[in-house]
Amino acid sequence: MGEGHLPVLVEEVLALLDVGSGSSIADCTVGGGGHAERLLEASSPDGRLLGIDADRAAIAEAQRALARFGARVVLRQANFSDLYDVAGDAGFLPLDAVLFDLGLSSYQLADPQRGFSFAADAPPDMRFDEERGISALELIDRSSERELAGILAAFGEERRARRIAKAIVAARAQGRLMSAADLARVVADAVPARGADAGRINAATRTFQALRIAVNRELEVLPPALSGALAALRPGGRLAVISYHSGEDRIVKRFIARESRDCVEEPLPPVCTCGHRAQLRSLRRGIVTPTAAEISRNRRSRSARMRVAVKLAPASA
Repeated sequence: MGEGHLPVLVEEVLALLDVGSGSSIADCTVGGGGHAERLLEASSPDGRLLGIDADRAAIAEAQRALARFGARVVLRQANFSDLYDVAGDAGFLPLDAVLFDLGLSSYQLADPQRGFSFAADAPPDMRFDEERGISALELIDRSSERELAGILAAFGEERRARRIAKAIVAARAQGRLMSAADLARVVADAVPARGADAGRINAATRTFQALRIAVNRELEVLPPALSGALAALRPGGRLAVISYHSGEDRIVKRFIARESRDCVEEPLPPVCTCGHRAQLRSLRRGIVTPTAAEISRNRRSRSARMRVAVKLAPASA
């Protein structure tokens, strides 16, 4: 596994998912196969792994990286919101462990044709599945200045969203948005880094993140994916989610909190009538974050936060 494909929080994932021989595992964002490789090693000799990714190129990369595991690996190009159906069709139910590593993978960033990188000469596409939906450039073309500012604020948490949106719309009207690199320059010119911001992160980081999240509907598909994972897990099975965006982490946190309660009515009534029963228990209080040593080795990990939960056995009647 090359330097560009370092899996994030991998030792923590292995310890908390606690897979072993015979485990049935789903890596719902298989990417370059970094986590999958270590999970397959930990579940040797007969553990099986289902690798899912919306990105066709990711499946091809994982197929190459995981070839030595042979029939122990099954790969499927699919959106992780379809986890339960995909796992059932592939013969993986029930699952002992489910992993989501959300966001952008290093190999996607390195592909100059996909437009994820600030330096890419290709148009900013940013779709994980290039056969579905609209590209980031098409989204820009179809959005008003106000709509674009809303996307940047909501999905990129960009506090200068209005100024950036205005600059992008002006550049679009002048025909200056042909590539991802053009987009990065427009943002940098609109909000030049000063003082403490200089040299920290690229000025276009939040803009690119926001467009990617919007194009791939990442926050929209996460709740059904988590519900599918819960349904697919056996009692005692474990769920781990690594996120890089506060919006994603809020969704995961709220899902685990809700599914850890016997009653989900609001406000909490004197007598519960909803019939909901707790199905999860968090394995760690709060979030798991990378060590300083990992961040120094892999800057992609710096914003990672992981939550892990175990599925409870059904309450006896």
